[in-house]
Amino acid sequence: MEYRKLGNTDLELSVITHGAFAIGGNMWSGNEKQDSINSIHASLDNGVTSIDTAPFYGFGLSEEMIGEAIKGKDRSKIQLLTKFGLVWDGSNNGKGEFFFDAEENGKKIPIYKFASKENIIKEVEESLKRLGTDYIDLLQLHWPDATTPISETMEALELLIQQGKIRTAGVSNYSVEQMEEANKTLKLASNQVPYSMLNRSIENDLVPYSLENNSGIIVYSPMERGLLTGKYFKDNKLKEDDHRNGYFSQFDLNKVKNFLDKIEPIAQEKGATLSQLVLRWTTLQPAITVVLAGARKAQQAIENATAMYFDLSQEELNFITTELAQL
Repeated sequence: MEYRKLGNTDLELSVITHGAFAIGGNMWSGNEKQDSINSIHASLDNGVTSIDTAPFYGFGLSEEMIGEAIKGKDRSKIQLLTKFGLVWDGSNNGKGEFFFDAEENGKKIPIYKFASKENIIKEVEESLKRLGTDYIDLLQLHWPDATTPISETMEALELLIQQGKIRTAGVSNYSVEQMEEANKTLKLASNQVPYSMLNRSIENDLVPYSLENNSGIIVYSPMERGLLTGKYFKDNKLKEDDHRNGYFSQFDLNKVKNFLDKIEPIAQEKGATLSQLVLRWTTLQPAITVVLAGARKAQQAIENATAMYFDLSQEELNFITTELAQL
C-alpha cells in the first residue's frame, strides 16, 4: 500500500481507502452485516488504513458497523473520514435545502442539505457515538447547502478542530468557486468529488486549482458503481430496487464495453483484474490523493487493496488515454 498526505495537513491516508457507502444498505438493495464487517477487517489486514463513510449511509448504520469493526483495534493506526450535512430525521425543522426523497422499507424519507453551525455540532456528536471514538480524522461537508453561508459552516468546523473533536476538515462536491470562498475562513484539507475514466470533468478546473493550492482530492465512484468492473456486461443482473439500473443509463454502454475489452489485456498481463486496473489508473492521475473503493465482502476489499501491487508504464497509460478519447 502507498500512503499520501492530504493537502497541506499532516493527515496521512492510504491511497486506496475503504468506501463505506454500500455497506449502509440504502440504495444498494440491503446488506449483510457480518460480510460488511469482514470487508472492513480485510481492508485493514491488507494495508488500507483509511475508511470513508457518512451518517446518511444506511441512516447511521454504516458508521455503527465501522465502530463495531474497529473496536479493540489501535485507533491511532486508523483514519476515520465521515461527513455531515444531509438530514433525514426531521431535526432541521424544515430548514435547509430539499435534496431528494430517499426510500426505506417502501416509505419516502425527505433528505435535506443543512450545514448550519448548530446542525454540524449535533451531527458530529452523533457520529462520534456511532463510530465509538472521541475524534474524527477528516470531517467533510457532504453536499453544499445554499441556505447556509459558507463562512458559518467553516467557522463551525474551525471550532471543532480547536476542540479536538476533528483533526482536519474538508468538503465534498464543492466547485472551485466554493472552495475559494470557504478558504477565506478555513484552509480546507480536501474536496471529495466524483471522478473516473468515464467522468473526468474535474481535470478542467479542480485538478489545476488543487495542484496550485496544495489541496487534496478524494475521488469517489472510480468504478462508476461497478460498471467499470465489466461484470454487468456478463449477465450480472441488478435487483429492481438497485439505484444503478437508472444510473448506468447515462452511459453509452456499447462504447464502454468496447473500451473495457481493449484495456483488459493490460490487466491480464499484470495478473490483475479489470477492476484493479481501473483503480490503479485512477491512483496515478494528477492531484488525486485518495481513491475510494467500496466493498461489501472481504474478497472485494482484498482485491481493491492489492490493486496497488503493480504499476503502469507511461506507454500503457498513453494507450488508455488514447482509448478513452474514443468514448
